[in-house]
Amino acid sequence: MTDLADDDAPARSVPGQPDMWAFVLFETLIFTAYFGFYLFYRAQSPELFLRSQAQLDLRIGVCNTLVLLLSSWSVARCVQSARAGAYRAALRDVFVTAAFAAVFLFFKVFEWVRLVRMGNGLDSNDFFTYYFFLTGIHFVHLLIGFVALGVVVYQLRGAARREQEIVETCATYWHTVDFLWVLIFALLYVVR
Repeated sequence: MTDLADDDAPARSVPGQPDMWAFVLFETLIFTAYFGFYLFYRAQSPELFLRSQAQLDLRIGVCNTLVLLLSSWSVARCVQSARAGAYRAALRDVFVTAAFAAVFLFFKVFEWVRLVRMGNGLDSNDFFTYYFFLTGIHFVHLLIGFVALGVVVYQLRGAARREQEIVETCATYWHTVDFLWVLIFALLYVVR
């Protein structure tokens, strides 16, 4: 075995731009505060929260979680393909990611409509206020994620503008949105 000199070793760095990581930290802190308020109010009215939570369809929550986890997988494949110079495969994976996101959004709107038809709106009670607020904020973040995916497509389609750091930065945003959904899913659907 030969030892690589320090100069020959590949440089290790955090993927994406540092500004995105600052944004990720900021978003995580903001959502942590939202989750703290949710848990505080849940502790104040546990029966109300359990009764309201029982009206959610766990199957939709699980389906949406699986769909977003698959979208994280496909965006990670996009990054790997772009690193390897396989830009057609990277583009395919970005479109697969967008398709998974569209499925998520469809099911989320379906669930919102179902709940509203059952008489549960933003102002029904504390649980549904937090439910619609948290899922609504996440929905907006996912829509912004479509813009990030569009940036990735733009980057990958032009040989002169292929910048791996931008692709990784957009993927970092995408993973953050998915991570936040997993926490929202656990709090709203699973924790009893």
